[in-house]
Amino acid sequence: MLTAGIAAAVVSSAVTPAVADTVEAPDSNAIAQELESDGVFIDPSIDAIPAAEEGALEAAAAGADVPVYYVILPTDAINSDSALNALMEPVMSDVGDGLYGVLAGSEEFRVLSPDVEDTEAIREIALREGGGNQIDTLVAVPDAAQQVEDSAAAGATTLWVLLLIVVLIGVGIVLYVRNNRRKEAERKAKELAEIKQMATEDVVRLGEDVARLEIDISAVDDDTRTDYSRAMDAYDQAKSRLDTIREPEEIRQVTNSLEDGRYYMTATRARLNGDPVPERRGPCFFNPQHGPSVEDVTWAPPGGSPRAVPACAVCAQAVNSGMHPDDVRLVEVDGRRVPYYDAGPAYSPYAGGYFGMDMMMGMFAGMMMGSMMGSMMGMGMGMGDPTGDVGAEGDFGGGDFGGGDFGDGGGDFGGFDF
Repeated sequence: MLTAGIAAAVVSSAVTPAVADTVEAPDSNAIAQELESDGVFIDPSIDAIPAAEEGALEAAAAGADVPVYYVILPTDAINSDSALNALMEPVMSDVGDGLYGVLAGSEEFRVLSPDVEDTEAIREIALREGGGNQIDTLVAVPDAAQQVEDSAAAGATTLWVLLLIVVLIGVGIVLYVRNNRRKEAERKAKELAEIKQMATEDVVRLGEDVARLEIDISAVDDDTRTDYSRAMDAYDQAKSRLDTIREPEEIRQVTNSLEDGRYYMTATRARLNGDPVPERRGPCFFNPQHGPSVEDVTWAPPGGSPRAVPACAVCAQAVNSGMHPDDVRLVEVDGRRVPYYDAGPAYSPYAGGYFGMDMMMGMFAGMMMGSMMGSMMGMGMGMGDPTGDVGAEGDFGGGDFGGGDFGDGGGDFGGFDF
């Protein structure tokens, strides 16, 4: 509500049409000079504003943190926003940056500024705090400006906080991923070193066993020479593959070649001794270094159910006698020597190269090292050679297992240098 002084002045100014049809707007230069003097311009036609209220406006202008100016005009002096801008733009140009609270009559209140953008927000807050009292509304302009500035600063702070949180989350994710990758790389490197060492021992063992044949290829028949050449070629292939593997899963390529070499070495020995060539069977389950199995035996792992596994003659005799084979293939896991088939998923490629997936399903299902099976199935491991070419029959049962023709040529092992 208007104070008594402003209300009387507005009414007095509004009821003078007998003297003039319109109220003439003040001169911009006059407004600028007054504002530069004390920050308050009151149109001369308004002569009933109490000194206390004018003093309140001057005090508000003087105490504001930012420049604040007040302009009070009579009713109908300004009849449009364009007219108001035409009046105030020269004023603001002369006086300078700041907030200009303009009151034109009892209803028209505007906040203008050449440098502050959100003057409408300032106007709304001033109107709310003024509570309908025009002097209080004008006085509230500095506080309203501060509220808008604080709100903007808070919004900016919130934005920066959110951006900081996003950045920190992003950095955290990057570090987490990097750390996981580092740990995964370390784990793979450790597994590769362990399983490569295991395969290396098997390769060396095969080379030594083949060398002990002491065969004169010029003095044997073609079948013996062919099997011997295949044994040597498989050994050479195992050595070559061992030098090129970069992932633990690739070790099955080595053990697949070793399985070939073991069989053809056994076939060669049988031919040299005049014995029947054994059927192509999978390696001895308890230690693939023993070579091809001779029969399937029923065996149960500790705490597990019985199952049929292939065994060499020595291991088969032990199992059939109620004993556990002595020469089980052991590997070191966390400082302990354990059977390879109970060493976890890292050794599944090693076993898979020897036995293939079909036999692994029968031998290992339900054992404590079931995690090995899960890993193998996840790899989609095929039987025999990783390319899927295992032989003519595709299983380790009776009949020709295959294994590939390594050529008919002979040659020296070259001392089995490793």
